[in-house]
Amino acid sequence: MHLPALRWQSLSLLLSSNVYSSMRATYNGILLAESDDTINIEGNHYFPRESLVEAQFESSDHTSVCPWKGTANYLHVLTPEGRNENAAWYYPSTKHAAKPIEGRVAFWRGVEVGE
Repeated sequence: MHLPALRWQSLSLLLSSNVYSSMRATYNGILLAESDDTINIEGNHYFPRESLVEAQFESSDHTSVCPWKGTANYLHVLTPEGRNENAAWYYPSTKHAAKPIEGRVAFWRGVEVGE
């Protein structure tokens, strides 16, 4: 079994079969992103960068590595109540199998994503 090929096949199926209405990412009721063009991979919706409310984000020095996607960079979410550390991530340059999500942003750490 060739794992990267298997991952690419799975990614292709996800891209062709998941159609979502407009998705929203919010934190404590504050809109962070909204788009009808998200890609759902491993349960995470990846939003186009241009769909983000840029004023709600600050760059982070934190990175992590996914064996099939590559190195992720992180963003802090900014709200009037404070900063949610590393609550968003993106892959500025992905490995081949993850090219469709390159530059797109996903969320965790209390950020709610839904229709």
